[in-house]
Amino acid sequence: QVQLVESGGGLVQAGGSLRLSCVVSGRTFSSNTMAWFRQAPGKEREFVEAISWRDGTRYYIDSMKGRFTASRDNAKNTLYLQMNSLKPEDTAVYYCAASQVPGATLATAYDYWGQGTQVTVSS
Repeated sequence: QVQLVESGGGLVQAGGSLRLSCVVSGRTFSSNTMAWFRQAPGKEREFVEAISWRDGTRYYIDSMKGRFTASRDNAKNTLYLQMNSLKPEDTAVYYCAASQVPGATLATAYDYWGQGTQVTVSS
């Protein structure tokens, strides 16, 4: 089992920044890829960015390139998501997730999920 606990969400004005954290515990060696997803009300869960737990290789989509950056601190078993230049459309619940599949971008490839942290961006 892998346990994931997110924190760092909140209310921020458009153009502002937030850093989300996800503390990973349990059988962490079984997780190859860690990722951030988000889900806005009435929308499907959306891939944000993934990172290899071993070597830090990042997997991201072009629409978020340059604004969002995932990183990890293996010594602290913590995954981060730095979010800059936030927009109202970034408002969502943000989840971290763990997968055994290298470079996975589909939610179905992820076996473990955190409870989510709310990010609200006001205009």
